[in-house]
Amino acid sequence: MGKIPPSLKSSSSIRSLIQTPPQPPPPQPTHHLTRTLKPTSKHPPSPPPITFTSPNLTTAKTLFTNLTTKHPSILNNRFCNSVLQSFTHVSNTLQDSIVLLNHMQKTHPLFNPDKGSYHILLCQSCKKPDNNLANVEHVLSLMGDKGFQADHVTTDIAIRTLCSTGNEDYAVELVKKLSMVECTKPDSFTYNFMVKKMLKVKSLSDVSLFINEMRKGFNVKPDLVTYTILIDNVCNGKNLREAVRLLDVLKVEGFKPDCYVYNTIMKGYCMMSHGGEVLRVYKKMIEEEIEPDLVTYNTLIYGLSKSGKVKEALKFLNEMAKMGYFPDVVTYTSLMNGFCREGNALGAVELLGEMENKGCEPNDCTYNTLLHGLCKARQLDKAVELYGVMKENGMKLESGSYGTFLRALCRSGKVAEAYEVFDYAIESKSLTDVTAYTTLESTLKWLNKAREQGLAV
Repeated sequence: MGKIPPSLKSSSSIRSLIQTPPQPPPPQPTHHLTRTLKPTSKHPPSPPPITFTSPNLTTAKTLFTNLTTKHPSILNNRFCNSVLQSFTHVSNTLQDSIVLLNHMQKTHPLFNPDKGSYHILLCQSCKKPDNNLANVEHVLSLMGDKGFQADHVTTDIAIRTLCSTGNEDYAVELVKKLSMVECTKPDSFTYNFMVKKMLKVKSLSDVSLFINEMRKGFNVKPDLVTYTILIDNVCNGKNLREAVRLLDVLKVEGFKPDCYVYNTIMKGYCMMSHGGEVLRVYKKMIEEEIEPDLVTYNTLIYGLSKSGKVKEALKFLNEMAKMGYFPDVVTYTSLMNGFCREGNALGAVELLGEMENKGCEPNDCTYNTLLHGLCKARQLDKAVELYGVMKENGMKLESGSYGTFLRALCRSGKVAEAYEVFDYAIESKSLTDVTAYTTLESTLKWLNKAREQGLAV
């Protein structure tokens, strides 16, 4: 990334607001040891893979029969299961897949279907479940008849397949049936996966009802991860009151909130520009002796900067350094955004210099933040210089900064330059052609009206 030109840097100083935090120690050299590897023993060649493109059962049986004739001694369960899986991807019915499995076993006696074979059939039955889950039940029964007991893994495969194919209602129905037997109750990973998937398609009240039914009916209880998923969901929906309630429920249930939970709630308040609440959550973390991490500090600094508390945000640069966390591109960009919101775009540019001097590489978002801020602050000359750096380094323009830059150029009578920026936006694929053109068109219409009113050159 190229350095910003000296002419772009502000003569004003923000150093009085920033105490330079200690820098991380330089990386230690890594020594690599090399050793000579002995040549591995040669294995017999594997048979060619089979990829079915037709659901025709007769063709599939013939293909496998021919294969066993050519490679009778080196077909193993792994390969045979891959053949079965390939066919289930194109098979129209579960019954055809079962027939092929039986044919494979009969044709190649060394192939003895294992639990994985029936899990492949289970996946197929869950991708297109029938109304009463009869196909799923049939595979589970077939497994049992062959001596393979369904377990947590079986449940996980079925639930993940159902949820991933948009069959959450069937997943709820099946998991209740499986939870009647201890060995097929969902483990925490399956259960939390299901809760997360359900939240995307169902209301919070429906998911809460499911959680209560699983707790009371089958003694399947939510854990810390479950509550974190719920809190993240309500925070994304800006329902912070419910997030705080869930936090209290979590504590009543005997779980201690971790750093991730608090970071999630802080993120929610940031979305609503409630910097004071972000700070309150941070202080609550400290009171409860929960150690903040880099995400905590970046979220805090972002929230304070966004809500106009930049000076307060700057104080946490040293605080985070004391805890062993050093400002990164997210930290600095958040602060620059705060400076620009206050109208101090030149202070944000100086902060960019501080950032580069400390070896922290700015990214596209950093430069777009500054470009937008400089235009808003009527510092067009510096904005043009900054755009030159961005163009030289092949950075993409973001929609907001692109539109603001076009308007600033047109307002100053630099219409030709605005067209050049439009060309660069297209060339660099910063925006779609339609978006870039629509923005330019609306800007030119605005310019005509502004000229009529004497507001532009």
